[in-house]
Amino acid sequence: MSSPIPQRLIVGITGASGTVYGIRLLEALREAPVQTHLVMSEAAKRVAELETGWTAEEIVGLADVSYLPDEMEAPISSGSFITMGMIVAPCSIKTLSSVARCAGDTLIARAADVVLKERRRLVLVVRETPLHLGHLRLMEDVTQYGAVVLPPVPAFYHEPRTIDDLVDQTVGKALDQFGLEHALFKRWRDG
Repeated sequence: MSSPIPQRLIVGITGASGTVYGIRLLEALREAPVQTHLVMSEAAKRVAELETGWTAEEIVGLADVSYLPDEMEAPISSGSFITMGMIVAPCSIKTLSSVARCAGDTLIARAADVVLKERRRLVLVVRETPLHLGHLRLMEDVTQYGAVVLPPVPAFYHEPRTIDDLVDQTVGKALDQFGLEHALFKRWRDG
């Protein structure tokens, strides 16, 4: 008799501005019945220190399992490794492009491609503005492949008071895509 497969979620953090989204996501997932598998790009490690003061080691410490960005033999690069899917937060345009073009040139892009080919959920928190037509076409392509493009666009109905409130709302929206319960923001007309 085999044991049940654990609920696993891949988290990618790229070098786009907004590393705080990935950090907060990992913090929130510590409260969920989910095993986290983290990949941080080299650029993400540098941006994290500049924007947040967090070191790569501290961020990795939030995950259950972590991989190097060029560790192409990692379990998450195979469809036989069952996961719920993947969230890339933040997702750089470079990573969006790699996913849209099925490049698989980094572990983040390869894992995202695997998630799509296995028809699992892929959420891309694309962090760029303004957007030109090429960016929009890349978003259209990944959406047609089955990904969810979830830019960190703030809502104000929950009356955010701090940057953390805005970050929590985006992270909560990403968790909603996987049906994971949270109390990161007040929902519309929810008391």
